[in-house]
Amino acid sequence: MQAITRRLGQQSLRPMASISSIKSIYPLSDHYYGVDHSRYGSTLAAHKGLGHLVRKGTGGRSSVSGIVATVFGATGFLGRYLVQRLAKMGSQVLVPFRGSEDNPRHLKLMGDLGQIVPMKYDPRDENSIKAVMAKANVVINLIGREYETRNYSFEEVNHFMAEQLAAIAKEHGGIMRFIQVSCLGSSLSSPSRFLRAKAAGEEAILKALPEATVMKPAVMIGTEDRIMNRWAQFAKKYSFLPLIGDGSTKIQPVYVVDVASAIIAALKDDGTSMGKVYELGGPEIFTVHELAELMYDMIREWPRYVNVPLPIAKAIAMPREVLVKKVPFPLPNPDIFNLDQIHAFATDTVVSENALTFMDLGIVPHKLKGYPIEFLIQYRKGGPQFGSTVSEKVNPEYWP
Repeated sequence: MQAITRRLGQQSLRPMASISSIKSIYPLSDHYYGVDHSRYGSTLAAHKGLGHLVRKGTGGRSSVSGIVATVFGATGFLGRYLVQRLAKMGSQVLVPFRGSEDNPRHLKLMGDLGQIVPMKYDPRDENSIKAVMAKANVVINLIGREYETRNYSFEEVNHFMAEQLAAIAKEHGGIMRFIQVSCLGSSLSSPSRFLRAKAAGEEAILKALPEATVMKPAVMIGTEDRIMNRWAQFAKKYSFLPLIGDGSTKIQPVYVVDVASAIIAALKDDGTSMGKVYELGGPEIFTVHELAELMYDMIREWPRYVNVPLPIAKAIAMPREVLVKKVPFPLPNPDIFNLDQIHAFATDTVVSENALTFMDLGIVPHKLKGYPIEFLIQYRKGGPQFGSTVSEKVNPEYWP
């Protein structure tokens, strides 16, 4: 048996017939089976938007898009939808996080094995930021917060961090696209500190990287949003909803999935979106009262409102703003009565007349009524098919 094994081993070491002789017997066409085939081979992208990226595969989850994106703020609301879109097209996503290792865990399932890479970092440590950006060719900044904490001010989170990322990306030299997600209504003259900080961040980024793209979404609506969920929770708990002012302020809410699609569309274009600012609003303009009516309609509760004049709303929200930096313990995060949001909602926030919008990116945004707010059925009394006003929605002829 050992002699046979040795004999077979010696035969396996002998030079095999050349590939050319095999091809003479069984002619194979490289056009169909080799690397020249568009489906299986690697190609160099000639677009100036993402430079020369090696792409391979059919463009799905297990392909290679050539994009290695560092997404700051990926564990937030918009982040999960953007990471899913990037992973779906075969991109590798580096996810910086600063909290528990469980924070980015849900994102790892969105991509193929090894494509979603959580990386712990410190946003105040420049070397830490350079490490998570080292192997990237795309940087997307989603960092933002609409309230202050003991550790982070509006200016540090929304302005200085964005400015630092732009400076490091410029020093990096290999970042082909930088996308900053700001906020619709941001202005240096806004009464809201959050919106002023966002505007300062945009200005700093475009100064450091004139080719950066800025996205300014309106209030985003989705399963994990911070407006419809808070309203529904408050209405279920207290049986009414406070309307600051008279609820006549106009807003243009947008479906969060459309915002993620806009970012991907900007990444995939030929560079036409570089150096431009896009205002991303939904197809419909609502007053705050009309949006609340939409929420009540979905949760099937009788609408009950309490109009809170602006001075009283500001007085209710003021204590937290005064104490947040003075007490030695963290205060609860503001929900309905957020002083800065009260300032922001004091004026209409809609897309400017001549601004670049979804249409310039080839996207038709969804209307809110229907699937985008269907997540609110979780707040219905008695279950998704029931509610206090279900009798108003169902014809009595069909009652059991």
